[in-house]
Amino acid sequence: MSVDEKGRKMLTEFREFAMKGNVVDLAVGVIIGAAFGAIVTSLVGDVIMPIIGAATGGLDFSNYFAPLSKAVTATNLADAKKQGAVLAYGSFLTLTINFIIVAFVLFLVIRAMNTLKRKEEAAPAKPSAEVELLTEIRDLLKK
Repeated sequence: MSVDEKGRKMLTEFREFAMKGNVVDLAVGVIIGAAFGAIVTSLVGDVIMPIIGAATGGLDFSNYFAPLSKAVTATNLADAKKQGAVLAYGSFLTLTINFIIVAFVLFLVIRAMNTLKRKEEAAPAKPSAEVELLTEIRDLLKK
């Protein structure tokens, strides 16, 4: 088998692999997931967090830090990082709170979707035209 034939065979195998349903479904899922992630991030950052900030009087953990060096004298995190090592626990706390909010919003969305799905499954399917016709015939024969 020549190098050219091996290359064509590999290309054919790759095309078959890439066109399998699972790979295409995964690609679509990743793309939709990224778009949905942007929506949820915007919801948290632009809608929910400002409400929480207003309710807590503008509480912001992002500038909470502990200096790990005596050279750090700054009062905000950006300047403190320039001066030396700092333990930025406020950033971690902010990201943790954001994660909890995002997870809760996703939970609510998935819960709503599951509720709608259950309602669709619970609704009895309308019988086909054939079944309706056969039912009418049966009812007429009973008379």
